[in-house]
Parts: sequence; C-alpha cells; structure tokens
Amino acid sequence: MRDRTLTYRSQVPLAGLTSLKVGGKAEYLAQPRNISELLLAWQWAKEHSLPITLIGAGSNLLIHDQGLAGLVICTRQVRGAEFSETTGRVRAACGEPLVKLAWQCAERGWSGLQWGVGIPGTVGGMVYMNAGAQGGCCADILQTVQVLTPQGEVKSITASELDFAYRHSALQTAELANHLVLSAELQLQTGFDPSVIRAQTEQNFHTRHTTQPYHLPSCGSVFRNPYPHAAGRLIEQAGLKGFTIGRAQVSTLHANFIVNLGGASASDVYDVMRHVQEAIYDQHGILLHPEVKLLGYN
Repeated sequence: MRDRTLTYRSQVPLAGLTSLKVGGKAEYLAQPRNISELLLAWQWAKEHSLPITLIGAGSNLLIHDQGLAGLVICTRQVRGAEFSETTGRVRAACGEPLVKLAWQCAERGWSGLQWGVGIPGTVGGMVYMNAGAQGGCCADILQTVQVLTPQGEVKSITASELDFAYRHSALQTAELANHLVLSAELQLQTGFDPSVIRAQTEQNFHTRHTTQPYHLPSCGSVFRNPYPHAAGRLIEQAGLKGFTIGRAQVSTLHANFIVNLGGASASDVYDVMRHVQEAIYDQHGILLHPEVKLLGYN
C-alpha cells in the first residue's frame, strides 16, 4: 500500500531493524525519509485505527517473538542536523544517529556530546530515555523537543517539562504517552580547540568499545543501575557472566549486556533477563529494572 510516496508493507520481520537481531513481524511497517512523511504515516495509522509503535535505530529494544500489531514507524531515515555557529545550538531530526552527531560536534570544537559517541541510537531515543554515558546525558544539553501529540498537533516541549531523571523522561509516563519525538534542539559549549574535543570523544569511543561487547548483537545495557550499585557489578559478582539460555548469553565481557550468539529468539533473551533478576533479588533483595524497552510484552 502507498500513501503518496510512502509505502506501507505488511508482515515485515523486525529482527533486522534491531541491534539484538531478534523479534517478530510488524503488522505494517513504514520507513519515512523525513518529518513530512512521518506525519503522513501517523495520519495513515489514525485513518485505519491502528496503534503506532515508533522505533529508531532499534538499539535499546526487545521485540516479542510474536511481533507488533498496528503500524511500526521506523525513523532511522528521518535524518538531518542544523548547526548554529553563533549560538552553539543544534537542531537534529529524530532519526539522526547520535554517534554521527557527537563526531560532528567534536569536529567543530563544541563540547557537551562527547559521551554520545558510544551510543548506537538516535536523537529521538536519546530524548525518550534521557540517554547518557561517561558522566553526561541528554538532560545536560537539551533545550526543547518538537513532538507530535496523539491529537495530531505539532508542539514544542521544554527540557524542564520533560522531568528528566536517570534514564527517564516524562515521555515514558501516561501524561505524555504516545507523543512522538520529531526533532530536538541541543545547546553545546563552543570555543574549544577542536583537537581537544576530538581527543575526548575518541577516548570515550575507545573506552566503550574495549569494555563492552560490540562484536556481538546486543541491546546495550539491559538493566538500570540501582544506585548506589552498578547492575553489571552485581551480575558479575553473582557469577552470571556467560550464563546462557538458548542462544542468548550474559556477556563474558560486560555482565549488564545480553548478547545474541547467533540464532537467539526474543524468548531466549527475555528468559535470561528474568533469571538474572531473580538471582540478584535472591542474593541482595534488589530488583533490577530493565533499561531496555520491551515491546509486545504485557
């Protein structure tokens, strides 16, 4: 089916659109190439009374083996970034890769996004999750975010309205549920020697890639850190590195990662998660809460 220039495909496998390489099919899938097409896809779903699921780079998702009902909108082609040399502000589309944006800022000598170089997600996901690493996070730099409301209105929301906390934004709550991120405006610090910012960014990139299992499919950090503890440390101390169900395994490099050894199912990954949660709760009385977003699970 087509809507002007946008195609809606049915029964499309979603595993290839996630970094874990697992998950079932989308009832319908649209892959808009710009914000205008994203708005068309939203309108199409509303006209057909279909629920909408938005995914970006698919790097923080576990999609159920049974797939997702309704329309899945993949925004990874909705790219673009505008840089204001006078103000140090960046307006980036929801599908803009965070890694690319971090390097672009570093090349300009703009500070504030060096931490983003190791996160294989998009700007939209960054805002939704208040993504962060190595001491920095989205809340530090976000000014405003443009969203599409459930009523079809495009509006701007300020950072203060998003109630940012550790891996949390108000977009995850009932109040702003089903608001789709279209773009974000970020404030960076300017005037630095580009070689210094590039070096910091390179160091962050190196640290991430030598301490985390980028060589195998994963969804990134699986559990939120239960302050003051680190989830990975608790899992490692429990002797769970290498624990495997099916073809899903607690990484032997970083215990807060579950990797796909090849041919894993979403059920394998989910069962490993549940085992880890139960083990840590039994040993420490701490319930680990997922950082990964579970789609298609009740």
